[in-house]
Amino acid sequence: MQLRTRSLAALALAALLGACAQNPTGYAEKAAAQAAANAQPGPRRSPAQISPPPTAEVSPQMQALIAAPYPQHFNAAPRNAAEWKALVESRAAPVIAAIPALKEKLRVDVQPTRIAGVNAFIVTPRSIAPGNERRLLMHVHGGGYVFGPRESALPEAMLLASYGGYKVVSVDYRMPPDFPYPAAMDDAMAVWKELVRTHAPRNMAVFGTSTGGAMTLALVLRAKAEGVPLPGAIAPGTPWSDIAKIGDTYQTAEWIDNILVTWDGWLGRAALLYANGRDLKDPQLSPIYGDFTGFPPAILTSGTRDLFLSNTVRTHRKLRRAGVEADLNVYEGQSHAQYGLNPDAPETREAFTDIARFFDRHLGR
Repeated sequence: MQLRTRSLAALALAALLGACAQNPTGYAEKAAAQAAANAQPGPRRSPAQISPPPTAEVSPQMQALIAAPYPQHFNAAPRNAAEWKALVESRAAPVIAAIPALKEKLRVDVQPTRIAGVNAFIVTPRSIAPGNERRLLMHVHGGGYVFGPRESALPEAMLLASYGGYKVVSVDYRMPPDFPYPAAMDDAMAVWKELVRTHAPRNMAVFGTSTGGAMTLALVLRAKAEGVPLPGAIAPGTPWSDIAKIGDTYQTAEWIDNILVTWDGWLGRAALLYANGRDLKDPQLSPIYGDFTGFPPAILTSGTRDLFLSNTVRTHRKLRRAGVEADLNVYEGQSHAQYGLNPDAPETREAFTDIARFFDRHLGR
């Protein structure tokens, strides 16, 4: 009878605390409700929160990006190849239209080319920094393996070419729906093999954001496996290093990140489209599961609201555990890759200048 009385009391308390959680009138009620909800080992439960754009140490330009609404395509669910292509083109068109003005703003020139049979662009700053005359960067763009065809992939390459004074080769690799894995990696690897024939590998770095960050890591893994020379340094920005929904911030930053929003939207659909039935823990799809021993020095960048912050942190920690020199820059309030979305934001110049300086410290001349 005593046990039953205690059980009823516990149920009554839980009901009361549940009611407080639904409509807390102040901190005390919320604290009691949260204490009850998290009284046992296991998943943590939190109340609904409102996250205003941070202002401390965040520029007005970046505050505007952080406060922006979700992109319209965040929950896109193309049903066939034609719908995927239409979505890709709708996103690419405005970026391509803005490229001429961006070239002038950043004072870079862009030349289309083909390297090892792969489409690419050579981005050349109008003023190459002293000491960079014999250096070359290879860029692999982001976009979830589906976005960023042709010139729409160029802004990141143009930013680093401009702020760092480096010549950059940007790889316009093949993508789904027509070309799932391994087409993108085959193209990136083909370009890298050609570049190391004509340039000293120690004078070259590879960089890219999101998908491009994952491909940067996967390229080093593949180069190691195939006995191909490695670059002198890499910059995998907020890398999609675990393509599945594995990692703390896939949950904690979900619906807070206003770029990717959630893995369960277009992002996860693109992951499965690219993988084409392959195990998502294959290191060429999710390089976090590869062996980072012997990797070149790396610099990683992310933000506190980034859905891929855990991907970035896990990658940084695994590099360090493998004895690799690795820097990690995390920006206040930023969602996925927002450090590269506005060339007028001080954080953009800061992020790409940091990468350029990291390369300068580690590349040969």
